[in-house]
Amino acid sequence: MHRRTFFSAALLLGLAGCGVPLTQRSAPRPVMARSYDLRVFRFQALPDLTVSESESLYPTADIVWRGDPSGPRITQIGDMFEEAADRSRGVLSGRTPVDVEVTLVRFHGVTNRTRYSVGGVYNVVFDLTVRDASTGAVIEPPRRIVGNLDAPGGEEAVRLEERGQTERVRVTDFLTSLLRAQLV
Repeated sequence: MHRRTFFSAALLLGLAGCGVPLTQRSAPRPVMARSYDLRVFRFQALPDLTVSESESLYPTADIVWRGDPSGPRITQIGDMFEEAADRSRGVLSGRTPVDVEVTLVRFHGVTNRTRYSVGGVYNVVFDLTVRDASTGAVIEPPRRIVGNLDAPGGEEAVRLEERGQTERVRVTDFLTSLLRAQLV
């Protein structure tokens, strides 16, 4: 009984730290006919984002990512967004050539400590702008996109990893569907 209480308390503590960002919602998607042909995808991050390599349950930082070896975290995240955009090119082959700009605002994954215990949520926040590829005119002004993906913990996280569903695979798949949902 004490073990169950401990894990419940740890889960609630972890989620309490997530409370403010997870209540954010994406800006409404403009109602309009879309037939986009993705030509250029640009990724950037806000210049003052903080990065944490702490293994606490919930580090206080804008960027928390452990799905790649230690390294330039924003570059690693940008690579996943680029792959998500590349995967979407086949779907985004409509009549209007567009350039899409993503500005990263927050990318809060889970630490190894959290992942192999209680689990949590990948919280991804970015601003999305769509421009006419020929003129540069804004078709869809910047709007805030908030995406949350469950991060299983403990044995479930280990089983996913063993089946090839690494953090990087899961998050890149999630970013692919998130971009498509906004652009199709």
